[in-house]
Amino acid sequence: MEYGSIERELHVDASPEVVFEVLSSPEHIRDWWSAETRFEPVAGTASRLTWTDQASGRQQSTPFTVVEADPPRRFSFRWTYEDDVAGSGNSLLVTFDLVPSGEGTTVRFSETGYRERGWEAAVLEEYYNDHRQGWDFYLPRLAETATRLAAAR
Repeated sequence: MEYGSIERELHVDASPEVVFEVLSSPEHIRDWWSAETRFEPVAGTASRLTWTDQASGRQQSTPFTVVEADPPRRFSFRWTYEDDVAGSGNSLLVTFDLVPSGEGTTVRFSETGYRERGWEAAVLEEYYNDHRQGWDFYLPRLAETATRLAAAR
């Protein structure tokens, strides 16, 4: 199996402006990604994403850095790194390209950088499969959150 990147495309019944807001606003990230965070959607901004297991109270946290915030066309960030500064060899790059499509938006999602991490094969496969399953769960929630927000306006 190829473990280079994860790519998905989905249609959202909301404008690119609404989808961008859902992607880049801490209050909406809480809704669709279940992560707590505080940040400004500005390139270079660094913060953390924190998930809390409701049953055990156990928290998992990871740093992220906004790479590009170009409303309402693109939002990207680097995450899953241990160093002080995220770069192409020590992190994964997540990119959301937002393309108007009728009255909605086509979201082109990608997560790249797996091979560049230098992980041994078993670790690479584990991270890749974990993220693939995670995005398959969370991306539909992104669409649902944006659709709800658009309908409420």
